[in-house]
Amino acid sequence: MIIGMDLAVVVRGGWEGHCPVEATDRYVAWLRAQGTEVVTSESLDVYEDAGLMGRAALVVQCWTMGTITAGQLAGLSAAVHAGTGFAGWHGGMIDAFRAAPDYQRITGGQFVHHPPDFVTYEVRPTTGHPVVAGLPPFTVHTEQYRVHVDPSIEVHAVTDVDGVAMPVVWTTGWGAGRVFVTTVGHELKDLEVPEHDEIIRRGLAWASR
Repeated sequence: MIIGMDLAVVVRGGWEGHCPVEATDRYVAWLRAQGTEVVTSESLDVYEDAGLMGRAALVVQCWTMGTITAGQLAGLSAAVHAGTGFAGWHGGMIDAFRAAPDYQRITGGQFVHHPPDFVTYEVRPTTGHPVVAGLPPFTVHTEQYRVHVDPSIEVHAVTDVDGVAMPVVWTTGWGAGRVFVTTVGHELKDLEVPEHDEIIRRGLAWASR
């Protein structure tokens, strides 16, 4: 499924409530099964390793909240701008580094709010893009993210929030790099929903260099 992806860098940490190691391990195993070399890091310092980042076809990030230094962000930004893919889910991607608007420019969106309780809601694919093509609407019971997004993103799945079609799955670009985001993924069970698991796998494949 991932042709020519030689190296993926998986960066995980931040708030432990999103189970960054356990969640990413699910896709580390899958990437390795595709023949991909995977380097995992529990430190954002990996973003300053220009040699490693320059070789990476894909960065998968699960790092909720926290802070990122100027050097770390510059390294990530440069790698993606040069063509390294960047992908992730939920708070590990769009509730990271709240005080770094230049990071939010890369992801194309930012978490704003969710109800205090879990909500059962439908995720509705809306395009024929490869990350969602042929997939039916599906239901999850989890946090329902409200997000602010860059109008230049391409939205591929939505959910209804107060009468508004709220983006759930989108892609965007940063220079030559492809960026994939899904807002679902608070718990491990959210990654096990078959349609959502398929979207993530496709998203990793699509984003890869």
